[in-house]
Amino acid sequence: MRFAYITARICYAPILSRCNRRFSTMASPVAVADDAKNGFSRPEMYKENLAGTVDAYDRHVFLCYKNHAVWPPRIEASDADPLPKRLAGVWKARKNDIAVKTKITVCEAREEVGFADGDVLIFPDMIKYKGLEESNIEGFFDDVIVSGKEWSGGGEKSVLRGSHIFVCAHGSRDVRCGVCGPVLMDKLNEEIDVRGLKDQIAVVACSHVGGHKYAGNVIIFSPGPDGKITGHWYGYVTPDDVPALLDRQIAKGEVIQKLWRGQMGPPVAEVKVADDHKLANGDYNNENVGGCCQGVNGVSCCRSPSFEQNKQDIDNKSAEASKRQGSNISCSWPSLQKRDILTASAVLGALAAVAVAYRFYRRSS
Repeated sequence: MRFAYITARICYAPILSRCNRRFSTMASPVAVADDAKNGFSRPEMYKENLAGTVDAYDRHVFLCYKNHAVWPPRIEASDADPLPKRLAGVWKARKNDIAVKTKITVCEAREEVGFADGDVLIFPDMIKYKGLEESNIEGFFDDVIVSGKEWSGGGEKSVLRGSHIFVCAHGSRDVRCGVCGPVLMDKLNEEIDVRGLKDQIAVVACSHVGGHKYAGNVIIFSPGPDGKITGHWYGYVTPDDVPALLDRQIAKGEVIQKLWRGQMGPPVAEVKVADDHKLANGDYNNENVGGCCQGVNGVSCCRSPSFEQNKQDIDNKSAEASKRQGSNISCSWPSLQKRDILTASAVLGALAAVAVAYRFYRRSS
C-alpha cells in the first residue's frame, strides 16, 4: 500500500505541481479587493496629467541596501539602518555645496544583477562604486558628489552596462507602491526573459521617489537615440504597459507620453514620442496626440491644448480679416497656401492674355 502511494506521488507530482502553480496565480477575492483599492484598478488612476510631475535634475545616485521588503517607512531616518541614515545626514549638511542638481535614492541590493550592500550607482555617468560604509561617507561625498572627482579613499569602481529599470516597491511607505511595484517587477523580468535580454536590462526595486499616487512608478535609465544616457520617469504604469516600455522606450527611444512624468539626463535636441493614446484595456491606437521635443535644461515644447487653441484663434482671426477685405477665398480652405494663390492668379492671368490675343487675331483676320 505504501509502495502504491509513493508510486502515485511520483507519477502525479508534475501534474500536482502545475495545478499548484495555476491556483497560486489565480486572483483571490482579497487580492481583487486590494487591487481595486490600492492597485492598478484604483479610482485615482489616470486622473492627472503626469508630464511635469518630476522636477528637472541632472544626476541620480542610488545606494544599494538590503531588500525592499524589510525597509522601514522612513529608511533615511531609521536607527536600525545606519548606512542610509548617515548618507541622508551628510546629504542634508552638504547639499548646498553640490553644483550638479542631484537626487539620492535607496535601491535594493540584488545579487542576480550584481548589486551588493554599500554599492553606489551613479547615473547618467553609468558608474558603480563598491564599499560605501558609515566611516567613509564623508570622503565619498567630498570627492564624488561635491567635487566630481574619483573617490580617492574608496572601493572598486566599475562601469554599468545596458539599461536599468527602477520600480518603487516601498510598501511600508505607501501601500500603493507595495501592491503595484512587485507585480511590475515580476512582469518586467518575465518579458525581459522572453526577449532574451536578461544580460542587457536590470530590474531593481527602489524606495520612495515622490508621487505614490502615481503608482506604479518606474524610472528607466537607458541609452537614447544619440547614445547618451537619459532617465525617463513613468507613472500609472500597469503590467499591460510593460511591453511598450521595453519595445518602444528602451529599444527605440520612444517616449510613452501618457505615462511620462519627466526626464533626467543630459540635454537632448529631441525626444521621439510614440503615438500612444492609451485605451482603457491598456492597448494603444495610432491617434496623433501631438509630438514633443525636449529642449535644453529639460524645457519642453510639447504641443498642448493651449497651443492648439492659440493656433485656432489665429486662424479664425485671419479668416475674419479676409472677409473684411472682401476676399472671395473660402475660409473652408485652411490648407490653401499663399504660393498656391499666387500660382493660380498667374495661370488665370495667362489664360486671359491668350483669350485677348486670340480675339484680336480673329478681328484682324
